[in-house]
Amino acid sequence: MTRTLRFFMLLVLLCLTAETALAQVQTFRDMHKVKRKETIFGIARDYGLTVQELIDANPEMKAPGYELKKGTFIKIPFPSNSLMSPSTATSNSPQEMTMPAKPKVVETDMRQREIRVGVMLPLHNQNGDGKRMVEYYRGVLMACDSLRANGISSDIHAWNVAEETDINDILKDPQAANLDLIIGPLYTKQVKALGDFARDHNIRVMIPFSINAPDVATNGQILQVFQNGNLLNDSYVSCFYDRYKNYHTVIIDCNDSTSTKGGFTAALRRKLEMEGKKYGITNLRSSEVMFQKSFSNTQPNVVVLNTSRSQELNVAFAKLNGMKLTRPEVRVVVFGYTEWLQYTSRHLDNFYKYDVCIPSTYYMNPLSPRTTRFKQKYRWNFHQDMQPYPQQFAVTGFDHAYFIIKGLHMYGQSFTGASGMVGYTPIQSPLHFERLSGGGLQNRARLFVHYTPDQRIETINF
Repeated sequence: MTRTLRFFMLLVLLCLTAETALAQVQTFRDMHKVKRKETIFGIARDYGLTVQELIDANPEMKAPGYELKKGTFIKIPFPSNSLMSPSTATSNSPQEMTMPAKPKVVETDMRQREIRVGVMLPLHNQNGDGKRMVEYYRGVLMACDSLRANGISSDIHAWNVAEETDINDILKDPQAANLDLIIGPLYTKQVKALGDFARDHNIRVMIPFSINAPDVATNGQILQVFQNGNLLNDSYVSCFYDRYKNYHTVIIDCNDSTSTKGGFTAALRRKLEMEGKKYGITNLRSSEVMFQKSFSNTQPNVVVLNTSRSQELNVAFAKLNGMKLTRPEVRVVVFGYTEWLQYTSRHLDNFYKYDVCIPSTYYMNPLSPRTTRFKQKYRWNFHQDMQPYPQQFAVTGFDHAYFIIKGLHMYGQSFTGASGMVGYTPIQSPLHFERLSGGGLQNRARLFVHYTPDQRIETINF
């Protein structure tokens, strides 16, 4: 009798366990055992989920100070937009950078559905290019999560397109032809094949970094974010003249044979001569008397060096400070270069003192609440800080993806990225595209980072 009762109780227990397990299968896609150094963001990405979907399935994650611990199990839900049933769901390998493939959908206006995005960049850990682009890609994913919170869905796929990769092999993937937007490539030799593919399949291609891409002049599908050096020089010269046309310009030769700033100062001199403006030229090695002769007593002076190096900047500030002691009536401001943003901590007092303006295509205010929040979210998602580059690549990826995806959602194929079209204030990298005659779109956004005498830092957008 006792044996029969025990058997009956065991049978009931097994049935209850099976019923509970079945309920779990019907509710959750999988149970994931946490590995060392895994993050919530990384696990969500590997299973094609948003961070919020993963947290909603595991309410304990909402507790203050929650941390993933190796060996614990977390529930993996089905994506909210999943087309799969519990019996057909599968999960990606944690090593894969690409979201789970979805079946090809019936084509509809992209304004009425999710935006399909492909990232074709070197996503590896083998060199600096790969590490920077992985960080950029993380910013893209963070932008997609933020957009989703605002009702804009996206479907992200990613391919590791290294420098030696034949991009034609990547484009054979059936998912590639189904995209609305491709972000990439990083290398010039891959531009033509990708541009031709995009034109054949009516896909927008955003080239996110400064590479030679002449195809933008003839291919209407290309959006080129960064301009080449000559275009930037001409643009900065024009902005310089608009701001300082009532100043006396003083160009200081810094005797730097390695300088790459000769193109800017040559273009500036041509502009001043064309406008009939006189300017002074002096040298860092000149005597104090000869140095000071180049400055005007009746007009404010704007100083331009022909190098961006820190050591020459030190000497220039020393000579200017010496002149101000003997001739305090001379008014002097300084115009700099993007590289100077790296020297801010060393030269901040002089930047304020000389009303310095630094031209750039990006700037992130370290004291901004948005900057602080972004850094916190990045650290929480990836358990590490962003790499210490002057340009934060994750923030760049966030700005680019948020602007373009939101624009495509709002305007569909008519999106041009023109100024004011999207209404997005960037954290770091502004975008303002203009159409080339018979070709694609080029970013014309540029700004001056202005260090004011009352010790504020502001950006002047053009």
